Amino acid sequence: MSLPQLDSLRRIAPLAWPVFIGQIAVLAFSTVDTLLLARFSAIDLAALSVGAACYITVFIGLMGVVMAVSPMAGQLFGAGKPQEAGDQLHQAVWLALALTVVGEVLLLAPDPFLALAQTTPEVEAKVRSYLATLGLSLPAGLLFAAYRGFNTAVSRPKMVMVLQLGGLLLKVPLSMLLIYGFSLGGASVPALGATGAALATTVVMWSQLIVALLLMRRDPFYARFGLQQGGLHPPRWDAIRRQLHLGVPMGLSILIEVTGFTFMAIFIARLGATAAAGHQLAANLVALMFMLPMALGNATGALVAQRIGARDFAAARRLGWHGLEIALAAGFVIGGVIFLLREQVLGLYTHDTAIIAAALPLLLWVWIFHSADAVQALAASVLRAHHVAVMPMVIYALAIWGMGIGGGYFLAYGGSPWVPANLRGASGFWSAATVGLLVSAIALATLLAWIHRQERQEQAPAG
Repeated sequence: MSLPQLDSLRRIAPLAWPVFIGQIAVLAFSTVDTLLLARFSAIDLAALSVGAACYITVFIGLMGVVMAVSPMAGQLFGAGKPQEAGDQLHQAVWLALALTVVGEVLLLAPDPFLALAQTTPEVEAKVRSYLATLGLSLPAGLLFAAYRGFNTAVSRPKMVMVLQLGGLLLKVPLSMLLIYGFSLGGASVPALGATGAALATTVVMWSQLIVALLLMRRDPFYARFGLQQGGLHPPRWDAIRRQLHLGVPMGLSILIEVTGFTFMAIFIARLGATAAAGHQLAANLVALMFMLPMALGNATGALVAQRIGARDFAAARRLGWHGLEIALAAGFVIGGVIFLLREQVLGLYTHDTAIIAAALPLLLWVWIFHSADAVQALAASVLRAHHVAVMPMVIYALAIWGMGIGGGYFLAYGGSPWVPANLRGASGFWSAATVGLLVSAIALATLLAWIHRQERQEQAPAG
């Protein structure tokens, strides 16, 4: 690693590691519920599987829109305009509240999701109860996303990490009590199963938000942003419109990524329980591994946005490319280690030899997939720092939905005689998804290079 790359790493790492730990804590929420419900009831576990997929699809898309506050506040912070950066958070609050209405409608009327899942009436009833309860957490979740995006923009991610770790510490006992039920004195709370897990998450999300609001009002750090004087700023349509202009394609891009995995899981499930279980192990590994490039992307994007705001475009370009190179190197190494130790890693999940045999062929694709995932995550974050989001959304749609899902379905189910046996079934979906992600990574990196070239031409002296 060169000296300039080391210098960039020293700047990126302090912002990346708190995001990484915080996101691992958030990912652990679903892991805790899965482990507890697996010991409670198969029906409630099935309800969690369907309900969580529905909620994540809704929440992630809306959260992506709200997170537009990060690159916008980052540029203003870098430009030395803290009051204007703080106002972006106020406007993001209004945006989050408006999007909550949209989200609640989808969660309270989940019939399209249930029709796709084709669950039994008993599971469907539990899914509806789970989503109705978890819907109570949606406003807190979106408002906290605005707080998280703003803190990343102003290089303050450690506070978010502390709140997320505290949320996990609260989530574990709450989920245990509400899933299994408990008695306290003369009162007792019945076992609530999946609904109890949703209620625990709702309590945690509101607790996190309340503590975040108290911190903003009392921590001197936030005073310069005008966040400790008066109440919520009135909504300004011009500011909200700019956030929507950037946030909507951001949200759609994230939604395309999420639904790409969702549909892959649904189609692979048709191949049988063993194939689906093997895919689930590979998908869980990818989700865990993605936390690092996502953290690097958030940190790099924040620093690039700050440098753009300061009109230091050379530093912005340098940080962007170095972040991408660091993510690619880390992704390649981590994916390679997982592949080389694939039998031991899969053995941590299960001792079922049939499931391990189904998952083993996928681990080579996981290695390549993760390397490409790291590149596209960094490139997308840096492009968002430049307020470029529409073209990445188009690239994602063509590469992930078109090549990934469409190509995977053709390989797995097309029945063409020229398709080799090792590219059929679940491997067909993983190979096509990997190719799609490679294409998106190359296309996004090329787009970033074009943006940089345009900047250089604009800054070049006339004549």
